[in-house]
Amino acid sequence: MKRLSIRAKITLWFALAMSVLAALTLGCVWMISDNVVQKNIKDSLVEMVSDNVDEVEYYRNKEDANPDGDRDIYIQYKNGYLEIDDDYLDQMNGIYTTLYKEDYELLYGENPIAEASGDIAFADNKLQTLRYKGTTYYLYDRSLKGEGMEDLWLRGIVSRSQGARWMDAIVILSMWLIPVLILLALAGGYFLAGRFLRPIQQMIQAASGIQQGQDLKKRIELNKGQDELHQLADTFNGMMDRLEASFQAEKQVTRDMSHELRTPVTVILSQCELSLEEEQDKSTYADALRLIQRQGQKMSVLINDMLMMTRMEQKRDSICMVQLDFSSLCASVCEDLRLIREKNIALSWQLEEHVMVMGNRELLQRLLANLIANAYRYGKEHGHIQVDLKQEHAEVLLSVTDDGRGIAKDQLAHIWQRFYQADASRSNQGSGLGLAMVQEIAQLHHGYMKVESVQGKGSCFTFCVPMK
Repeated sequence: MKRLSIRAKITLWFALAMSVLAALTLGCVWMISDNVVQKNIKDSLVEMVSDNVDEVEYYRNKEDANPDGDRDIYIQYKNGYLEIDDDYLDQMNGIYTTLYKEDYELLYGENPIAEASGDIAFADNKLQTLRYKGTTYYLYDRSLKGEGMEDLWLRGIVSRSQGARWMDAIVILSMWLIPVLILLALAGGYFLAGRFLRPIQQMIQAASGIQQGQDLKKRIELNKGQDELHQLADTFNGMMDRLEASFQAEKQVTRDMSHELRTPVTVILSQCELSLEEEQDKSTYADALRLIQRQGQKMSVLINDMLMMTRMEQKRDSICMVQLDFSSLCASVCEDLRLIREKNIALSWQLEEHVMVMGNRELLQRLLANLIANAYRYGKEHGHIQVDLKQEHAEVLLSVTDDGRGIAKDQLAHIWQRFYQADASRSNQGSGLGLAMVQEIAQLHHGYMKVESVQGKGSCFTFCVPMK
């Protein structure tokens, strides 16, 4: 089965489905037919017995019973005669009608199961069921009314299997019809599968061309359509667009990482070579070690931030989101970062109480910490950082404002890019991934970032997220 083509699998599944459907349909027809046949048998039994009730009469003398000389049947009974009219049907289509006394003495007719039915009490105008030698029988009784017939009964008997020939005909029809339907389903399924899968062949050819040529710019071209295959082609083309963009972004990240790591590695190696060439005094060794330590710390920050970005990108759909108190979280981060006191910058905050959001605690802590760290990094001596949290309309707004150097207008569109730093002279202070990480975290929370900045006056970064 695994080696079969999709066309063959669709054909087989289509044929199987049609066969099952045909079998179920014929099964339903058989059940319905059986019910109809049995109802007809019962109705015929009741009708025949009811008609025969009017064909039995009692007379005191025979002359009164047959004044016209009809060919009726006469049975001496009590002090007179029972006339059984020649229209009386004692047997027809497997239905037997017999005349009984109340003590089960058979007066007229034939009962094929007289021995078994003798234990079944007479029940006027009631249909009864009897199981005898593996066969089910229907019994129907009618009491006779009129003078001299008070203790007489008519009992009709018919076998349930009387309708078997009709059911046998249905079974024979099914034995011929199902194979024909299977063959038709196979032929129809093969034809339809080939027609429906034709666009997939085109996609396979296009994908093969992409694979062989390593050309990510190739796309699948189909005629206009709105069915699932055209949607698949559009999805494939969209995937190729994203793959091409991702590939280009990966190459860019690799180039940026190589560039960012090259400088600290070069510095560390040069310091090591210089220290090993000739003996230096203790203070020179100490300066070299401190320089190596700074460059190592920069590499560590860069690698950790890159790993964090990679984990977020790989686990976008599996990040745990819970409802949390954003006010409490922001207050905790601010309390911790207030102790930095870098460049004597003061940190203060004003937070609305009990602001609730749906988010990931660790990532939101990282977002606020990165924004405050960025404000410290580019703030001025003895400056001030203000953190505000409020609810406005249907959004939660978290703002970090500083009074530092600000950002030029032509640079605002680039600050969210990886490894981009607006102030090249301060490139040694961070990894260049802080704001890119902030942007990624905001998008993971279905929010966005906005920034307002004036050179020489400072910047305001705002995280906007829908209220939950």
